[in-house]
This record gives sequence, structure tokens and C-alpha cells, in this order.
Amino acid sequence: MTARAETTAPDLLRLDGVTVRFGSADRPALDSVDLDVAAHEIVCVLGPSGSGKSTLLRVVAGLQQADAGRVLLEGRDQTGVPTHRRGVGLMFQDHQLFPQRDVAGNVAFGLRIRRTARTDRDRTVAELLDLVGLPGAQRRAVASLSGGEQQRVALARALAPRPRLLMLDEPLGQLDRGLRERLVVELRRLFQELGTTVLAVTHDQGEAFALADRVVVMQEGRIAQTGTPLEVWQRPASEFVARFLGFDNVVEATVQGEAAVTPWGKVPIPNGTPDGPCRLLVRPAGVRLMPAPEGLPCRVAARTFRGTHVALLLQPSGGPQLEAACALREAPAVGERVGIAFTAQDVVVLDATEQDASNPAE
Repeated sequence: MTARAETTAPDLLRLDGVTVRFGSADRPALDSVDLDVAAHEIVCVLGPSGSGKSTLLRVVAGLQQADAGRVLLEGRDQTGVPTHRRGVGLMFQDHQLFPQRDVAGNVAFGLRIRRTARTDRDRTVAELLDLVGLPGAQRRAVASLSGGEQQRVALARALAPRPRLLMLDEPLGQLDRGLRERLVVELRRLFQELGTTVLAVTHDQGEAFALADRVVVMQEGRIAQTGTPLEVWQRPASEFVARFLGFDNVVEATVQGEAAVTPWGKVPIPNGTPDGPCRLLVRPAGVRLMPAPEGLPCRVAARTFRGTHVALLLQPSGGPQLEAACALREAPAVGERVGIAFTAQDVVVLDATEQDASNPAE
């Protein structure tokens, strides 16, 4: 399986059938993974704990040996090449800054290892601190920095040696949500400005979708889906991906012509869908509220304010519960009776053979 659509940019990174096994585990941590990353592309690997995303990053960095397959950087096989000779930058969730060094000492660490001249080193440190929004912070102590500032210093340190590939492991995981949302926008702008090639891993879908040019969703050591953030969000490839993204309106169905027979009655489907059994996802945006008694009768079982909309949990008179999304001013009260209809553009036909993944976080 090739995990990238056609692109005119050359591949900077390629994983070719990479497999990693740990001890006597029943399944490999990585199972014959193929992945290409183009130069200047930002790729985010997304998945629950245990899906193999961090192992993938460690293999690329040379921190974990593959049991099979190859890692190629700019076409060169990296088998046996140590981490410090791969020309990659690493940034971890806990930043791993040196507390005994000031900000400049941390940012310049990789440059000192490379024996860069002091004047060039000082100039690079100043330029990078400007880029990450910490101008003039060279002499500040690490302990005096906030979490967001430490994240910026760690980023500047990773960028200082001008790595051909920058790898981020849950880079914003320790920050509060508001700060994460601000910094992820700044990171994307910075990477685009520098032309940096980025491979990041995260379990946070919002972070991945905001940062990435392309998202790779992993499941049990394999790639479950790859595509642009919009493609993955609008058209999950499987029930696992749909449920991992938080979509629970998934039922067994049988396609018959222009509709599918479901526990919720007939649901319109996209044109060209072949007849036969399948699993069907109805995105919450595709559940349209109607005044009772029109449409499928439902009772509002719960409602949750989500900032931009209200999520409604609806109990139909027949069939499983389902979620709908509506504007706050239009949201019915708990216990109210409503009718619903479905819109075909928010219906996704999933593979009938997909295994149940109702608890993907395990």
C-alpha cells in the first residue's frame, strides 16, 4: 500500500515494507508499512495509543531497528546509519531541554556538536529565536520559561542544524488546548516559510488536521487511511477511522438502488454506490431536524454544547441512537420530540468486511 497520492515533488523519505516486532507480541508494532514523504511536505501520523505511530518515528530516526524493510532518505538506504548521521531533527513531547544551559546554549547545542564557528552559531541562534517568537531570549534560563516558550526553544534547537527532515513526537501534548491551538497555526506558518519537511506523530486529530498537508491514520501497526485532512474527515475509509475521528452513527445497511435499508429506515446514498451489504456512516451534519411528526420520529436524549454547534443525541422510535449537529438557537430541549431526515452528501459507505473498532483507544 503506497501511503501518498501522486505529487510532483521528489520523495525525501520513503519507508519500504518496514516491520518491527517486540518480543513475543502477537502482532508486530509495525506491519509492512510503506510511506512516502515529499520534500517540503508536512505529514502527520495520527492514531490511538499502540497503533505504531511513535515506533514509526523512532525507526526513521534510527532509534529503533527494523526487523524487515528499509528506510530511505533522499534515496539512500539508512540501514546501519546512526541517528546523528541521518541529518534529521527530533523534537519530543517533553522538550528535553538542558536545564543547566540558557536558551542560547540549548538552541546552539547541535551547532556546537558540528563545530560551527561561534559567529555563525550566534547569528543562527538569533535568527531562529526571532522566527519562533522569542527575540532576544538568548540569556534567559530554561526554568524561567513557560511551557509554550520551552516548546519554542525546543523547536529552534531542532531547526538549528538545518535538518533535511524534522520529526515531532507529540510536540504540543503537554500544553493546554488554547495554547496548542495557537501554536499549531504558528508552526504551520513557520514550516511553510522555511520549506521544512516534517513528519509528526500525534493522537490529537485537531492538531494533525490543522498542521498537516497530509494525514496518515494508523491502526494496529498498519496504515488505515491517508489523504488530505479534508479527505480523511469527510470520507473516512473504514469504520475504525470513522470511530477514531469521533463519528458514531455507524450501522449495518443494505444498498438497494438510490438508498440503503438501515435500522433507521431508508437512507439516501451517494450516486454510483453498488448494491449489497455494507456498513454505513451518517455524519452528524447529515442528520437534518424536522418538526414532528415529519420524518423519522426521535426523542432528544441529550444535548452538548460544542462551541460552534450543539451535538444532539437522538433516540429514534426504532433503531440505535444517533448524533446530530445543529446551531445553538435551533437546538431542541432534552425530551423534546423531533423528526429527522438524512442528506446523501454526508453519508459514507464503509467496507462491509471492516472489523468492529468500537473501542479504538485501547
